[in-house]
Amino acid sequence: MGISHSEAYAAAGVDIEAGYQGVKMMNRYVQRTLTADVISDLGGFGGLFSLDLHGLEKPVLVSGTDGVGTKQRIAQLMDRHNTVGIDCVAMCVNDIICCGAKPLFFLDYIAIGKNIPEKVVSLVSGVSEGCVRAGCALIGGETAEHPGTMKPDDYDLAGFAVGIVEKSQIIDGSRIKPGDVVLGLASSGPHSNGFSLIRKVVEVSGKPWTTKLSDGKTLADAVMEPTRIYVKPVLEAMKSVTIKGMAHITGGGLLENIPRVLPEGTQCVIKAGSWKRPAVFDWLQEEGHIEDHEMYRVFNNGIGMAVIVAAEDAEKAQKALKAAGETVYRIGVIEALPAGEALCVVR
Repeated sequence: MGISHSEAYAAAGVDIEAGYQGVKMMNRYVQRTLTADVISDLGGFGGLFSLDLHGLEKPVLVSGTDGVGTKQRIAQLMDRHNTVGIDCVAMCVNDIICCGAKPLFFLDYIAIGKNIPEKVVSLVSGVSEGCVRAGCALIGGETAEHPGTMKPDDYDLAGFAVGIVEKSQIIDGSRIKPGDVVLGLASSGPHSNGFSLIRKVVEVSGKPWTTKLSDGKTLADAVMEPTRIYVKPVLEAMKSVTIKGMAHITGGGLLENIPRVLPEGTQCVIKAGSWKRPAVFDWLQEEGHIEDHEMYRVFNNGIGMAVIVAAEDAEKAQKALKAAGETVYRIGVIEALPAGEALCVVR
């Protein structure tokens, strides 16, 4: 008697039954994200989303895709998997909100060495929480078991978000001019960038992940703090304030991300020390002997989103963002670009 297809596949390292079990277990996390516009069920060949275009004359769809990077390695070391899904959603939706787009739906992709349903569901629970925080629906995804190409405990999580914005309301930085003010929204920590350097600093320091920082947090808790999702506060502020440009501060830090939205001939001047930097960055800089410029180029340094507004709107924007739950700092100004200088400098 021959073996069944599922038995043969299991012998090759892929557990079909574990996949089915995982889908059943994650269903409750998916359900909590669904909106009235979702018209498909989990497990179909495609996620269906009915667009409500009421009030929109020229709607534009905005998409973004990203992953969590090597922060996942620390999650694997600590066997802490229920928050990196929040990071995955945040990296995507924080990008598309920079265009002024409201996130509509999200899809995830999990590549994993060995499909352990409980681990996969823990990852998806984080994705679900991120979607709830962003106000978008988790309408589909894929879990792919990779025996032989990934170690059993390894996984890689990525995602894809789609949002919508009225064409006339797209935020692209084109109206930014000298005299405008740069507001910084506080980050929760390193978010999802700079983790290869973080791991190296910790390794060279010889300090354990249980090391207590000056704020009382352990090093592990500080670096694993999920990426802050800025979508709802920014959308709320947009109702009363004209935002000229936004930059999600990810890999490349302030120095490389803010220039992505600056018009030609302008420069962003950041005032050093104008915000409270989380203790984890002080520890990393001291233990890693990292120069200031490199800190600003690799990490967010405590600012997860830069919001650029006209000077006359700065106070109103600060109040609106604070009322929506954000910690807001006035961190810089836009100036004319001097010949030979960088597009973003810290002084």
